[in-house]
Amino acid sequence: MRAGGKMSRPSTPLERELSWEDVLGAAERREGERAFLVRLLQLLCQSRGLKAAALYSQGSECFERQVVWGSEAFPASIGPDESAGFEGLELPEGRLLFAPAEEDWRLPKGPIVLALASGLRAAVLKQQLKEQSFVVNYRGVELEALYDVGLAIASMLNLEQLGEEILLRAVSLLDARRGALYLRRGRLLVLDHTLGGNARPEIPLEDPQVEQVLGPGLGKEQDLLPGASHLMAVPVGAEPSSRGILLVADKESRHGVGPFEESDRRTLALFANQAATALETAYLHKQALEKERLEREIELAADIQRRLLPTTFPIVEGFELAGWSRPARHVGGDFYDLMRTDEGRIGAVLADVSGKGLPAALMVSTIHSAMRLLVEQEEIGPELVRLLNRHISASTAPNKFITLLLAELDPSTGEVCYVNAGHNPGLVIRGDGSVGELSSGGLPLGLFGESSYEGGRLHLEPGDLLCVYSDGLTECESPTDEEFGVSRMIDLLRSSSDRSLSEVIGTVDKAVTDFAQGLDQGDDQTLVLLRRSA
Repeated sequence: MRAGGKMSRPSTPLERELSWEDVLGAAERREGERAFLVRLLQLLCQSRGLKAAALYSQGSECFERQVVWGSEAFPASIGPDESAGFEGLELPEGRLLFAPAEEDWRLPKGPIVLALASGLRAAVLKQQLKEQSFVVNYRGVELEALYDVGLAIASMLNLEQLGEEILLRAVSLLDARRGALYLRRGRLLVLDHTLGGNARPEIPLEDPQVEQVLGPGLGKEQDLLPGASHLMAVPVGAEPSSRGILLVADKESRHGVGPFEESDRRTLALFANQAATALETAYLHKQALEKERLEREIELAADIQRRLLPTTFPIVEGFELAGWSRPARHVGGDFYDLMRTDEGRIGAVLADVSGKGLPAALMVSTIHSAMRLLVEQEEIGPELVRLLNRHISASTAPNKFITLLLAELDPSTGEVCYVNAGHNPGLVIRGDGSVGELSSGGLPLGLFGESSYEGGRLHLEPGDLLCVYSDGLTECESPTDEEFGVSRMIDLLRSSSDRSLSEVIGTVDKAVTDFAQGLDQGDDQTLVLLRRSA
């Protein structure tokens, strides 16, 4: 680039130095900054005998053409060390290129150069101001859109629909062509929704691409969104407990598809925080609905189970009968029944199912229906229990079993025959205070399909009390880890000989409740009483 010109011939009237009056004359036209610069280039070329000139502003990587006069041959941009074959003059924050009319020319100087430099600066500042104003307005629109989409997703409670809506809104907000929403499942990011193309179905959290895409982004050689060129992602919610990542790709603009800006990342991060809140709300709503559904089902199961228990007891002359049960949860695994047979005898049964809650309640229903069916076909005794065991073994899981005590009373004689299938020994509190046990029988039901059972017999005299109970009573724990025990049970029964059986049950209930002192018990509590009064 030449730093000066030849001075071999004298200046003609046309080739004179322009004065401030010339500059001010061009400015008086008030045609705007760019028109003013074009007018200055025209004056310059006419005064110096130049064919054409162009004025460039300095950018971050190159010089960009602002105005031109005389020829469009000047390129739109030039590198820092380029002149494109033209003569030039360095200006503050710019460059002046021109084409001399002939070999002999002189370097422009004087007021015209200062005016070009200041005019260029003013034009650049005005352009920057316009661009900043556009950015501010765009960000205002963007924030308004962000607010609107936040309201839209905040009102959605369906998780499936919410995930799709979050992705659609994110892609639209960032003018992206593609996107994907991954939600966290343990140590995996599982694809929830994708838009605009395929995506990996799941990503381990330890995958290096996760860290890379949450940073500046990935190149074309990636498999999160195959075929995407420019990726950007943010966590959905605050780390380290984020719900996943929101991924967008290939931003569209008037210049085509390109990368995202840092401001886009901030916008996406704000939206992702809103999305995390919406997802949490929807998840809690789903949990609440599931809890409500489960509570309804449990209440229904509890109602069904209550209907399995006797509401009234057989009236037998010379005998008093009573029963009571309290589940540890809404539904329990204890079951009792008092029934009259066709022969006029009284059958009593108490069963304790292993486990608690709904699974135990289902087994209670099984044994209730099987018991009722078999009693109509078989006499109460060892054979009935054997058949019942076979049925339970065939219809329940191998790790489930039932303890049971089955007894039958002949009111005419006071004789009681019984079978104890792995249950707590029943108690006989004699009128004289002595205690006997009902222990003859065999293994719990359901352990082995072909188990055999033995029966036992006893005779009830007037004043004798037969007691069958579940271990939830005797194993009731106090806050000091002490068990209620069989001895306390026997003492209560001995001291209640002059009370009705309903009062005895009330006494036992109160004693056990007071012993526990509000401590939750993990086992059901059931009591069946039969007393000969005459």
